[in-house]
Amino acid sequence: MPKPTNIYEEKNALGGPLEPCSLDPLTGFYRTGSCQVTAENKGVHAVCIYATKEFLEYSKKAGNDISTPMPQYNFPGVKPGESWCLSGPRFVQAVKDGMAPHIFIHSTHQAILELIDLETLKKCAIDLD
Repeated sequence: MPKPTNIYEEKNALGGPLEPCSLDPLTGFYRTGSCQVTAENKGVHAVCIYATKEFLEYSKKAGNDISTPMPQYNFPGVKPGESWCLSGPRFVQAVKDGMAPHIFIHSTHQAILELIDLETLKKCAIDLD
């Protein structure tokens, strides 16, 4: 795998350190457990979501099946209760459709702020004090 080209600082949407999203399943564009965004990450896999059955069903119907395992890509499929780095455009689509998932904002990369506002992210966050 090529070395990532960092064009963004490793900061979360609140400006703090980017925290890991999930190590089991191993998530992120580079499968590092982090929603890091680089020049190679064209899908901006920046949003650390908490997957629910409802969201996974919605996502599949919307054309982004993240729940079906794909062993050929070493992808186990996301299950309810797991965290996953979702692409920014898919998150924006879910917000527009009224199906926004809960997110971990401390694990969501600041690059998402180029696609959606901080207040919307905060409304979806389940890890704010």
